Amino acid sequence: MDVLLLSRLQFAVSTIFHFLFVPLTLGLSVLVAFMEWRYVKSGDEEYKRMAKFWGRLFVVNFAIGVVTGITLEFQFGTNWSRYSEYVGDIFGSLLAIEATLAFFLESSFLAVWIFGWKRVSRKMHAWSITLVAIASTVSAYWILAANSWMQHPVGYTIRNGRAELTDFAAVVLQKAAVIQFLHTVAGAYILAGFFVMGVSAYHLLKKREVRFFMRSFRIALVFALVFSLFEVVQGHLNGALIARNQPAKLAACESLWETKTNAPQTILLIPNEKNERNAIEIGRIPGMLSLLAYHSTAAEVKGLLDFPPDERPPVSLVFAAFRGMVGLGFLFALLTIIGWFIRKKLDEYPFYLKIMLFSIPLPYIAIELGWIVAEVGRQPWIVHGLMKTSDAVSPVAVSQVATTFIGFLLLYSFLGVTNFVLLAKLARKGPEPTSEPSSGEEVTA
Repeated sequence: MDVLLLSRLQFAVSTIFHFLFVPLTLGLSVLVAFMEWRYVKSGDEEYKRMAKFWGRLFVVNFAIGVVTGITLEFQFGTNWSRYSEYVGDIFGSLLAIEATLAFFLESSFLAVWIFGWKRVSRKMHAWSITLVAIASTVSAYWILAANSWMQHPVGYTIRNGRAELTDFAAVVLQKAAVIQFLHTVAGAYILAGFFVMGVSAYHLLKKREVRFFMRSFRIALVFALVFSLFEVVQGHLNGALIARNQPAKLAACESLWETKTNAPQTILLIPNEKNERNAIEIGRIPGMLSLLAYHSTAAEVKGLLDFPPDERPPVSLVFAAFRGMVGLGFLFALLTIIGWFIRKKLDEYPFYLKIMLFSIPLPYIAIELGWIVAEVGRQPWIVHGLMKTSDAVSPVAVSQVATTFIGFLLLYSFLGVTNFVLLAKLARKGPEPTSEPSSGEEVTA
């Protein structure tokens, strides 16, 4: 165990854990805003109860997400100081804008939403959660723009031994940033939709608050259906972008060892990384990989053997994560399409409701697999083609990183258990009864 490996493990644990909370924050804020605006427009008190119930779960999730996100930024200084020194002019500016613009807007208006039920008008209160949703999305864009620059560095020059920013617009508006943002946010919306559907399914199976949770389920179903179908199409665009910008990652995703024109798509295979080949290959579709990657069956797709061994990503892990992510993506589309056709009589299909209840973890798994593809697939580069991960680590002692790594594991385990136990408890409890005191009414517009 050296400093590099421990630092990578610590950052991986921090990132994976933090990203258990971010997607639900992104998606649930939009759903809560929609529910509250329905209340404002219709005056139906049940939509108000929905906004309060799902908003309570949102607040718990948001709080833990903030705590775990702050530690990530500190690690760029403690564990990855050489990286920060080399590219901080670019990467640091994007994180600074995210914190000063989006995060403060998000947290300020969340406070208005939490404490403003009896203090501001209905419309102002609905606008507060809407601004939280907008700020969360803007925050995601800046962070993903920074990550996209690591995947595809543009708009910089090397001066005085550092990468310095020369074209801010090129960094922020590059196609890689837009595509990665759409892919990640759509995945977050799917996760939030499945979370609401799963919790609603639990109560529908128990025959509790049937009208309330039937409405919640249908709202989330439409939300998840739209973005599940969108993700299938958009995922193809993301794959084509990877083919152009990171051909080694594409080759690892498909476990393609030899460069080929009319490259086939193999349905079932098992990589044999040690011997630089595949142990099993079953079901080839000629030309399909070339078509998907470059929109032409005659296109050449580079194989892993065309890259030096020390510049190839870990093939087996990236391949398995990619196949798992894609498979789950199609499953989400299938489940939401089925739900659409039976949405008016969900209570007659308890088996489907049980499937949706037990499907709550699946979008979490899919999103984490996607991050493995994105981050492990970029290795050995921390900034693709510009700086290797081994050159970015801080000159610190192994004992220092080992101590903090163990500390992170213990702290995050405690926070994770606390968060999910609390979410489960609140979700099982359900919404406040309809007979709640009238003193909770807000000021009218």
